[in-house]
Amino acid sequence: MTSLDIRSLLVFSAIFRVILIVYGEWQDTHMEVRYTDVDYLVFSDAAALMAVGDSPYKRTTYRYSPLLAFLLIPNSFIHRSWGKFLFSASDILVGYFIYYILKLRKASENMCNISVMAWLFNPFTFTIGTRGNCEPIVCAVILWIMICLLKGNVLQSAFWYGLVVHFRIYPIIYSIPIILVLDPNFFPSNQKPVLRNWSAVQGERPKDGSGSHSLHNLFKSIFTWNRVVFGLVSGLVFLFCTGLFYCLYEWEFLHEALLYHLTRTDPRHNFSIYFYHIYLHYGYDTSVVEKLISFLPQFLVQLVLIFCFAQDLPFCIFVQTVAFVAFNKVITAQYFVWFFCLLPLILPWSKMKLRWDGLSCILLWIGAQTHWLMWGYLLEFKGKNVFLQLWAASLLFLAANIYILVMIIRNHRYASVFKALEYANSKNAAKLE
Repeated sequence: MTSLDIRSLLVFSAIFRVILIVYGEWQDTHMEVRYTDVDYLVFSDAAALMAVGDSPYKRTTYRYSPLLAFLLIPNSFIHRSWGKFLFSASDILVGYFIYYILKLRKASENMCNISVMAWLFNPFTFTIGTRGNCEPIVCAVILWIMICLLKGNVLQSAFWYGLVVHFRIYPIIYSIPIILVLDPNFFPSNQKPVLRNWSAVQGERPKDGSGSHSLHNLFKSIFTWNRVVFGLVSGLVFLFCTGLFYCLYEWEFLHEALLYHLTRTDPRHNFSIYFYHIYLHYGYDTSVVEKLISFLPQFLVQLVLIFCFAQDLPFCIFVQTVAFVAFNKVITAQYFVWFFCLLPLILPWSKMKLRWDGLSCILLWIGAQTHWLMWGYLLEFKGKNVFLQLWAASLLFLAANIYILVMIIRNHRYASVFKALEYANSKNAAKLE
């Protein structure tokens, strides 16, 4: 394949998304069931309020950063579908970033294109942006942060990381693996890190180059210049954005955009195993501790995955995201996009073949989700008392996610993103000789 193929893929997928947006306008006008996501109507209303100088939080259920409403202000004076085009453009950008990352890691052209297609032509992803969901913007920024890290640009990655955590709080889970990968063995202060070739095999784990077990050297190896810069810059960007909007919209912003997501309860459209408990206690006062305790399984699983796979950053972030969504107390379909944008980054390193293991995992995931949707339909549209059956379907969906995650981990060829300094230096010395 030639480089023209990726251009053709991007152009074709862009045309396809424009057609879907136009079709969505027709369906919204002529059919009872709307194509446009209800969240898009919330975004648009909040943007309209901001356009006339009001608070976007006057729109009930708007629980995002004011940045999102600001980006959609042109909905009021250009076209109501402006946001859909913006989200779909971000969707296309994600496809290009996937290609760019894999090329940086020296993946084959054919594998790069296959991986890009896994994103661009996934029904979950090409509908999410065209229906008006903002997740493609977050996906694009996360991949851009990864590109900055791969190219050794710590300052820029820190800026965008602070911004995206403000925009959508969940990427905070990536902070520890990013800090760990900014290891002095890979990120020296005087040169860029050296990328490992995509064909690196499992078992080539980074070596500890500290050379000493003293507390002084341990402290120096942890608090390196790059780690301090990343932490300070990303933290300052997050605090600046949060402080700015707090000054403008006060406690309403802080609660709706940030604190609400820590204690969120949702008894409807929720794939989570906590669904039934939330339903039984909905409307009752529960302590903050009780609301936060559901994060404990998430936290423990995250720590295990981080310390096992941190040096293989794309894979670590992928398995983190899958586990985070699977164990979350609220799961909606849009959350699946969070890990779908990362899946193509790990395909070249997977030993799993589409036939049979890969296909069985896909069918199991779709089957478990379809099974849940069947009971959800009977509950919400037919008024059937199937709460226990729906909860059992949530347990089955969690089990399917865990099984697939284990299968992906077992079939992954571990390949740290960067070469340790001793390997890079010996390679450079060989070139000089």
